[in-house]
Amino acid sequence: MSHPERLSSPGGEPVGTITDPSHMNGRVGESLAEFAKRHGLTRSAARPPLRRYVQELWQRRTFIWAFASAKTASTYSASRLGQLWQVLTPLLNAAVYYLIFGVLLQTNRGIDNFTAYLITGVFVFTFTQRSLTAGAKSVGNNLSLIRALHFPRASLPFAYVIMELQQLLISMFVLLVIVLATGEMPTLHWLLIVPVLLLQLLFNVGISLAIARAGAFVRDIQQLLPFITRTWLYFSGVFFFIPKMVHRFEKDGHAWIGHILEANPGAVYIELMRTSLISSFRHNLVPYDPNYARLWLYAVLWAVIAFAGGFWYFYRAEERYGRG
Repeated sequence: MSHPERLSSPGGEPVGTITDPSHMNGRVGESLAEFAKRHGLTRSAARPPLRRYVQELWQRRTFIWAFASAKTASTYSASRLGQLWQVLTPLLNAAVYYLIFGVLLQTNRGIDNFTAYLITGVFVFTFTQRSLTAGAKSVGNNLSLIRALHFPRASLPFAYVIMELQQLLISMFVLLVIVLATGEMPTLHWLLIVPVLLLQLLFNVGISLAIARAGAFVRDIQQLLPFITRTWLYFSGVFFFIPKMVHRFEKDGHAWIGHILEANPGAVYIELMRTSLISSFRHNLVPYDPNYARLWLYAVLWAVIAFAGGFWYFYRAEERYGRG
């Protein structure tokens, strides 16, 4: 079927065509951006200035905590043991690791209280591991919420890390019971648990924000993360005595490898938690002349760099989340 010939107005302009928006308000040559600016119109998904973005995020702190609490309650709702799995899972992992590394491979040599040593490492590293994994899916798994409501998208990675923190606090209570049961006594060093957890929390939020942006656009990251975190686990001194390894590498002329092991953020927060909780571990460190000041410096630097860098990296893509 042929198309009918287009009609023209007396001035030669085709009838029934859409008029150029720049002529609709009588201002010839005005662009759409200028038209929107003159009428006070802004993009609904535009990224706000950083200061206002932080303020909006702080205003939604109640939502973040409530969202995290709801996710925590629903995670194990279908299981018969419910939230008890929050503690059972890392404990069962620790039992398996104890059998493999403590009994079979005997990496417990030089460590007086290997049970408390191992469980502390597993619990602390699990907090970082689960925060990273949860952050990777925090945006992709909540697209309907993102597309329906206007809120700072960083609220989602924050909420997922808070959810993991809530689970860690329960695990920490169990850890304290285990440490006491293995013969350790409370000391003033236990007060350092709070700053260690706060620094680790900042670090976890930072890496979760960074991986949340990457995971929002490249879903394959969620498939790679288990391999990445498992490799990270084996290099973080959960099963072996890092000072002993550092001393061995120095003797072999490869001191740089020891420095990498010491500066590894996964190991830094574990070692600080162990030195705060386990008195016998501090005695085991004496022959190796431990540098606690450097360990704390690493912890602060990793927390600040990860949080600031991760937040900025996530914020820069704010208007892109939920599209497509």
